[in-house]
Amino acid sequence: MKLFDTHCHINDPKFDTDRAEVVARMREAGVERAVVVGDAQNDGSDVLSLLNEYGFLYGAYGLHPHEADAWSEEVKQRVADMMAKSRIVALGEIGLDYHYDFSPRETQKAVFLAQLELAHELNKPVILHIREAHGDAYEILSGCIKRGIKLRGIMHCYGGSLESAQEYIRMGFYISFSGSLTFKNAPILTRCAENLPLERLLIETDCPYMAPVPLRGRRNEPAYVKYVCEKLAEIRRIDPEEAALATWENGIRVFEM
Repeated sequence: MKLFDTHCHINDPKFDTDRAEVVARMREAGVERAVVVGDAQNDGSDVLSLLNEYGFLYGAYGLHPHEADAWSEEVKQRVADMMAKSRIVALGEIGLDYHYDFSPRETQKAVFLAQLELAHELNKPVILHIREAHGDAYEILSGCIKRGIKLRGIMHCYGGSLESAQEYIRMGFYISFSGSLTFKNAPILTRCAENLPLERLLIETDCPYMAPVPLRGRRNEPAYVKYVCEKLAEIRRIDPEEAALATWENGIRVFEM
């Protein structure tokens, strides 16, 4: 299978001791493209060095909602400058996280909106991290659309309802499933995977987090995206090759590769 891991963090320090081996394993598993997601609290060199070393990797960059308090004009300019770099294909991950609330919710909402506006200005898709905040996310996104702000991108590591996913798709977003799709206690995600249009679905690892069954509890890595693909195929009662091809083509489309 030709696989596309649309969201990974192999730039994370957890891979510092064996990053080359991780990359080799992802290639052996059929992962022919992957998007490495960076954090705008840093200068982005961790992402750029990987892109320079491996031609099949692409990058994304933005300020995570956990760090919304760090937003400033300097950070905004750093994100804008990064969007002009070769093979940086999206602004993200950005959004709202009400599970941990590491930054105040009003700050999260303001910074989320600021980065959506920047993505519109720079004509870049966004990668959205929305956790336990779909109501406020919908309000912000629909408000942008009413103001003529064109949005496109990905609901990363999706964990919401089928009804919310359908609304996001109507707004122009893709729904990306991570290893959580393989968990036994994921009936809502199973319902989403079964009922949403295949042409709007993506797969990812979000590694080093969210390792899929049968590797749950281990450090996740891009090679394991095949388990997400196989689970998606099982739920939809299609061949894994068909699921791999569809999610590959969807990834190419959303990132305009």
